[in-house]
Amino acid sequence: MLRGDRETIRPGWRLRLPGYATKGWLLGLLTVIAWFTIASAASKQELLISAAISLKEPLQEIGALFEQRHPEVKVIFNWGASGALQQQIERGAPVDVYVSAASKQMDELEAKDLLLNETRRTLAANLLVLITSSTLRSDFASFKDLTKSGVKLIAIGNPRTVPAGGYAQAALMSLGLWDSLQPKLIFTENVRQALAYVVRGEVEAALVYATDAQSAGEAVQVAVAPLEGSAPPILYPIAVVRTSKQSQEARAFVDLTLSEAGQRILRAHGFLPPPKVLAR
Repeated sequence: MLRGDRETIRPGWRLRLPGYATKGWLLGLLTVIAWFTIASAASKQELLISAAISLKEPLQEIGALFEQRHPEVKVIFNWGASGALQQQIERGAPVDVYVSAASKQMDELEAKDLLLNETRRTLAANLLVLITSSTLRSDFASFKDLTKSGVKLIAIGNPRTVPAGGYAQAALMSLGLWDSLQPKLIFTENVRQALAYVVRGEVEAALVYATDAQSAGEAVQVAVAPLEGSAPPILYPIAVVRTSKQSQEARAFVDLTLSEAGQRILRAHGFLPPPKVLAR
């Protein structure tokens, strides 16, 4: 080929720019990408879900599914004891959806007109179990074995603020054990803290939800099966908070938790379906 002729572009050919031009082009591209990323994040609506910590794993999965279906929404969770979360809402916390581990807290919010009308539903049910560490030799045959001298400490949620603690108190009172076990009881801030005490071997036993025992895997063992009829039914109500600025999205989240997809996730984590009469 003559020097003055136009060369054919060969495979693998690429435009070669001066170094400063290449760097400038890349910097500009990165700036544009960063701008769009920030703009996209800023444009997303935040949906705040205040929920009982015993629901953490399944609700996180449901939240991820909700974001897939609603890419314009970012789901943010606030975990804790149901009573503490209730108090936050009463003090004006910007919560969109509230999920409690007992009806009591939801009833009190409803009585104060802090829930959006006709959005309350029953999400799931649970069971109460007595657990011990898998590393300890357990010879519990019933809850009455908690009175044995070898059992020094028993963890339960604080009955005043933690529904699991209230259920535990009701169960122990129905068995006539509440008063005799008082010196051994350690009250925790939430049910997961009671679970952690058992996992770390800091207490001999704890009363927690069956789903908490399942979430801990082989670290704990269920010493005594659930006591049927010894405590009120363990139900999880869910509702949209009246002051929510995203009530439409909040309603959609509630609907997703009650849908077949949401209930499938809850069942996979050991939760029971809500009684049909209370589901709506």
